[in-house]
Amino acid sequence: QVQLVESGGGLVQTGGSLRLSCAASGRTFGLGLYAMTWFRQAPGKEREFVAGISWNGGSTDYADSVKGRFTISRDNAKNTVYLQMNSLKPEDAAVYYCAARPLAVATTKNDYDYWGQGTQVTVSS
Repeated sequence: QVQLVESGGGLVQTGGSLRLSCAASGRTFGLGLYAMTWFRQAPGKEREFVAGISWNGGSTDYADSVKGRFTISRDNAKNTVYLQMNSLKPEDAAVYYCAARPLAVATTKNDYDYWGQGTQVTVSS
């Protein structure tokens, strides 16, 4: 089993920045072959794709709503993926979840094998 633990959430003003981290532990052998992705879920809404990075970092994908503001990266030596969030807006407020699946990024939540417990991001206007 692989455990994913998110951190870095919090309260920020509109226009501010946060950096989320997702650390993998447990059976991490081969985790470097997994795509890592961030989803988010706001109250009363479906969990939605935010950003994903392929197993080797060679490919990234972003939701249109965050392009140019968010950057996903990974450090396979540390089994950690990051989400740098800049120019935050009130509509970015949600619980952010980290997820993992083999090799390639998918934008559908049902395609993911492992999930973290989430970290809350609150953006004040």
